[in-house]
Amino acid sequence: MVGCSNLRDSFIFILSLVMLSGCGSVMTKHKFYEPITKDLRGHEYEAAVQKIEAAKQDNRYEKKDRMLYYLDAGFANHYALHYDTSIVKLSLAESSAEDLFTKSVSRAAASLALNDNILEYSGEDYEILYTNLFNALNYLAKNEFDDAFVEIRRANEKLDLLERKYAKAAEEFKSSAEDDTLDVNANLSYEIEKVRFNNDAFARYLSMHIYAADGKFDDAKIDYNSLTEAFHTQPHIYDFALPKVQYYADSGAVLSFVALAGMAPVKESLGLRIRTDKDLDLVQVLYTDGAKKDTEYGNIPFPVSQDYYFKFSLPQLMPQPSLITGVKVWADDQYLGELSLIEDVSKVAEETFKAKRSLIYFRTIARAIVKGLAAHEAKQEIDDKSNNALAGWLMKAAVDVGTDIIENADLRCTHLLPGKIYVGDFEIQPGTYDFTIEFIGANGETINRRTIPNYQVYKSGWNMIEAFSLN
Repeated sequence: MVGCSNLRDSFIFILSLVMLSGCGSVMTKHKFYEPITKDLRGHEYEAAVQKIEAAKQDNRYEKKDRMLYYLDAGFANHYALHYDTSIVKLSLAESSAEDLFTKSVSRAAASLALNDNILEYSGEDYEILYTNLFNALNYLAKNEFDDAFVEIRRANEKLDLLERKYAKAAEEFKSSAEDDTLDVNANLSYEIEKVRFNNDAFARYLSMHIYAADGKFDDAKIDYNSLTEAFHTQPHIYDFALPKVQYYADSGAVLSFVALAGMAPVKESLGLRIRTDKDLDLVQVLYTDGAKKDTEYGNIPFPVSQDYYFKFSLPQLMPQPSLITGVKVWADDQYLGELSLIEDVSKVAEETFKAKRSLIYFRTIARAIVKGLAAHEAKQEIDDKSNNALAGWLMKAAVDVGTDIIENADLRCTHLLPGKIYVGDFEIQPGTYDFTIEFIGANGETINRRTIPNYQVYKSGWNMIEAFSLN
């Protein structure tokens, strides 16, 4: 075991670097999103793309945030109908995700002094899932069905492997973390949190219609059954009515709509503090703010020699309010009907974030204990060596401030995903139509109207219209 003095010296060295270089490397930059999301809500998609590129030029996306840039640029270019550019950016995000995640786990395990903001961002699992589904939409807009199928298959494979991914990460964290640091890792028991999501309804919906457009109705039926199964076996994700979907028409054609509405959750900081109990050999985690202040968030058996208080924070996903409660469609002057909700992105995000959140939780507690004890040692040494009371107080205050700074939660995430996905299938006669899609508010008012003139509906083949309003 490495002694406390070495841990204290390492901590002071890292703390000095942080104080000298400023807080930028250990705090999430997200203020630059405000004008971008304003453009998205105002349907100024080209402007949003330009602002993302300008942010990249201004180093708002650092090298460690390149994954975030790929996500943002990919989603924004999809909204701006730049399908080829969106494919390139989202493919870069997907292809780099696994390697970046592996690096983030090994680097975090290698030194408990690191703040997660310093690590390369590897993306959240729901973000990576939607890189595939958005790329499927990109390819479908280009009538490239084989490539769309590949994206949907990748999305399903990711969900199948999600739990295994974090079980492996947990083992690597426990086996690779430094075994000095007061044996923190040896004493913290990490249990992987189960992810109860392995079947995405929207992916099944797209696959079903691709098969049907190719005349493979038996395969479309299999995907339809998988879609219904997603609702029946995952009610914690799909806690709303199964949408009425149709992939075959006895007469006429099936016209499908996909509507993206609102905005997905973003990360906010949850303030917590650790209170150790040497008599009970217990680490208690308490809320620091709001109505739950001083109530218990959780506790972990852990032997400590003294009673301490350490502050830290965790990322939490917070839903974004939306003005939109429904979507209606017309063909010329004929009302076709209302679209149905098929995916609440907030639910998908929350469930797929569970396993990573539990890993972050234990890793952050381990880090907070290590740095808290090191800070305590550093302040004791200041008391022993300082001959000036004011100077000693200032130095100890600097240690406290610095400790808080380097324990900021990692709040990086894309701010460009939609909040909900609506679909609708309508039997209609082949021909050319002017379609209108209206995004409706809680009081029945029209939030946004999109028109698609001269759209050709075919008897067979691909008939799908996509629209979005991120209000």
